[in-house]
Amino acid sequence: MLESTLARNSTTPPYKSSCMTCSFRELCLPVGLEDEEIELLGKLINHKFKVRRGEFLLHAGSPFKSLYAVKNGFFKTSVLKADGRQQVTGFYMTGELLGLDAISLGKHAGDTVALDDSEVCEVPFNKLEEIGRSIPLLMSQFHKIMSREIVQDHSVMMLLGSMRAEERLTTFLLNLSDRLSKRGYSSTSFILRMTREEIGSYLGLKLETVSRSFSKLQEEGLITINNKHVTLNNIDALNRKIGDAVY
Repeated sequence: MLESTLARNSTTPPYKSSCMTCSFRELCLPVGLEDEEIELLGKLINHKFKVRRGEFLLHAGSPFKSLYAVKNGFFKTSVLKADGRQQVTGFYMTGELLGLDAISLGKHAGDTVALDDSEVCEVPFNKLEEIGRSIPLLMSQFHKIMSREIVQDHSVMMLLGSMRAEERLTTFLLNLSDRLSKRGYSSTSFILRMTREEIGSYLGLKLETVSRSFSKLQEEGLITINNKHVTLNNIDALNRKIGDAVY
């Protein structure tokens, strides 16, 4: 549970997060808020805390109380399938929000686990709604974020239904590239925080198929793989490989 994660980090006392000085505030907050409004939002954030690699931020079935902005690090979300296997449903990086899936049901549908030593800012949802009534632009931004999540989920469904293995993997790599670029990181050289097996679970591919697809893309000179480090050698050619796919 979340409480156990906090207990494990009890040596580092929670402290207030400052939205005013966060370098990723434009990714979490709507452009156009006044400084006083950003300060108000900063005050509702309970604290930021660390989640070590392999630790759970959220468990399936736990009650929905807060949203979590990833200040730094990397997370995966997954659900338990009827056959007892875990199905990876998403990967989240710095500047993205966790917990949106639980708003409608009031509880979290799956587990959220850190793939790297990470840090999150907790935003209690009931307080967010209160402040949203006085700052309409804030709630408008969260509606846009939720809409974006729906679009991304739809894109994944298209991946699983209409693409060959190499196209799925190519789209996945380009999606990571695009998201990293928006956060000021390299769009062509990055570390894969997830395993090949986790990628396969997310894309609906077997581990062997993921490995073969990586090898094929490297043989074609489109990417270079060195353990978990990936270099995209030709983004234009990778885009041509998937045609008009949305990522």
